[in-house]
Amino acid sequence: MTDQPTIAEQPKALRRGRRGRDRATGVNKTVLRLPVVRRIRDREHVETVAKQPCLVCGRRPADAHHLRFAQPPTLGRKVSDEFTVPLCRGHHREVHRCGDEAAWWDKTGIDAAIAARALWLKSHPLPSKSSTAGSKLQNEPNLADGAQ
Repeated sequence: MTDQPTIAEQPKALRRGRRGRDRATGVNKTVLRLPVVRRIRDREHVETVAKQPCLVCGRRPADAHHLRFAQPPTLGRKVSDEFTVPLCRGHHREVHRCGDEAAWWDKTGIDAAIAARALWLKSHPLPSKSSTAGSKLQNEPNLADGAQ
């Protein structure tokens, strides 16, 4: 299958879960055929989003709202923190009271998924291609200088 060690073969310190339970009895999700949706938690990002003005009206303070339509639903779990946008308390209550969150966002004329992505990239910038290409070029010999 894979060259990775099974959970039972890992050192005991690595097998402990977040709540201190032994993960050796759990399912090794790395070998499943269907991908598992990851739910990223980043408290600093959520705090950064809450410092932004409301997307709808621009009021402050704002709450960090998790876009429920951004990932498939699960029992008792929010979507990943990368899908958060700032909403004032009034709009936050309103979006939670409506039945169809995607329709609510359509009614406001705001693409919340794009706004959430922009906020995520501010706090988690992608590595630039020029920096990775530059490091590769520094390690390669310069053939123009006659180096072999």
